[in-house]
Amino acid sequence: MTWQNKQFLEVLQCPVLVVGVGGIGCELLKNLALTGFSNIEIIDLDTIDVSNLNRQFLFRREHVGKPKAIIAAEAVRSFAPNVKIVCYHDSVLKEEYGVDFFQKFTVVLSALDNIAARNHINRLCLAARVPLIESGSSGYLGHASLFIVIVRPIIRDYTECYECNPKTVQKTYPGCTIRNTPSEHIHCIVWAKHLFNQLFGEPDDEDEVSPDFTDEENLDGASTNSDKNNGNTALNTGKKSEDSPSMHGDSDGFLNRINTRKWAAENGYDPKILFKKFFHDDINYLLSMTNLWKQRRKPFPLDWDNLPNENASSSSNEPNAELWTVMQCKIEFETAVSTLSKLVKDGSVLLWDKDDDPAMHFVAACANLRAHIFSIPLKTLFDIKCKFLEGILAEF
Repeated sequence: MTWQNKQFLEVLQCPVLVVGVGGIGCELLKNLALTGFSNIEIIDLDTIDVSNLNRQFLFRREHVGKPKAIIAAEAVRSFAPNVKIVCYHDSVLKEEYGVDFFQKFTVVLSALDNIAARNHINRLCLAARVPLIESGSSGYLGHASLFIVIVRPIIRDYTECYECNPKTVQKTYPGCTIRNTPSEHIHCIVWAKHLFNQLFGEPDDEDEVSPDFTDEENLDGASTNSDKNNGNTALNTGKKSEDSPSMHGDSDGFLNRINTRKWAAENGYDPKILFKKFFHDDINYLLSMTNLWKQRRKPFPLDWDNLPNENASSSSNEPNAELWTVMQCKIEFETAVSTLSKLVKDGSVLLWDKDDDPAMHFVAACANLRAHIFSIPLKTLFDIKCKFLEGILAEF
């Protein structure tokens, strides 16, 4: 086919759906538009995070906190004004994006970042008999697969689909999901493991657990010195406040970040102060990022002195199989912090060990507290430890 070929020109006018506008999705959109495809629809639930800017080149710093789908569509229109592009800032898992919706398109290009959503798209394309081009990334590597189910009726029975071959267990998770919008308990476990390293182990800048306090653009216009932002008043005052523990102000009013461990040590590893920071103030800060919660259930901050003390009952007499209440999680957190802090008073660095009871109890308690905040069902200590035994969290 050539640009003068009538059939090729007809292909360029076919409706195309791009699901996901992240690193690969941005590249796909750019290539489609510059190739000449003139009828494109895109769907993505996420908003733009600062961490996206180094690879998702359709976005700029002024776009932080805004919907990816809307901004990506605007970017495409800026360099390809003849393209008809429709955007949906929404979840592709919703019922309205069913078989009838997918049947509108000649081809679907998937650029999603999780297996559950990919499986969902795969099944819809099979049912709608629409070709699916699946793509993904691993570190700095990208890959793509073509699953055709429509060229000939028999091809669906002979061409493998996305789920035909088992996929390896996902071992890494997007940092913005871990820090801002966990949706599965595994996200909370990863966050808790990062918190252990920040407080007691060898910290890694990539494993930050709190929202980015210096990124005012995430606030969607909210005032950083308003009472509702609680933990972020230091942004404008330049002073350290009890509610803004990881910030210090110098004599000129400029902010300097201090690492989490240094701040915890300065506060004597007081469990109540740590609890307030990670399970109350940071959550209030997340709530000020209003764009995050337009399509998601809002988290709710925890109060140290007012926690629920009941859970679904457990039929097991085994302590590790008992489902802790939120109050019990706080007690386990308090006990573990007191024990672990004594081991690092001389500047020692603790190495994570799933068989070390205080460390394991700390991670389990923190994971469940965070899960409760985000309305995610809690897990037993046994279930959480099994994730490490299975090797799912070996990298963290």
